[in-house]
Amino acid sequence: MGWLALLLVGLAGWLIWTGRLQRMTAKDGMALGAALVGAVLAAKGKPVVGAPLLIGAALFFAGQGKLRGKRARPAPKAPRRDDVAQARALLGLSPDADPDAIRAAHRRLIASVHPDKGGTEALAAQINAARDLLLADRPEG
Repeated sequence: MGWLALLLVGLAGWLIWTGRLQRMTAKDGMALGAALVGAVLAAKGKPVVGAPLLIGAALFFAGQGKLRGKRARPAPKAPRRDDVAQARALLGLSPDADPDAIRAAHRRLIASVHPDKGGTEALAAQINAARDLLLADRPEG
């Protein structure tokens, strides 16, 4: 029975270490439950019933890993010109503002509207998003 406890601790450690515990789906939970039931049955002397559950759960998780690697990630969307124009207007910047000017305008505004200074979280988030958008919109070079 000691090896079962070691197996469960190892499985829990692996789930935490890989971050799977935070994003576990219902199917993942059912496969994990099947693995636990299979381990208990195998430990109680019923490997004919427990082994298929363990093997099935292992194959499920192995297949999940392969599927995750093959999922296509969507390409990041290019910012729309009107979004960039609104961000410039919010920060009070001209179209030729360089990254230093963007950061300076952001610092000046965020100091007055930050929630710690009596401002709102929503306005601070808009100003942060405007800075991020304008910095990301800069041409490379």
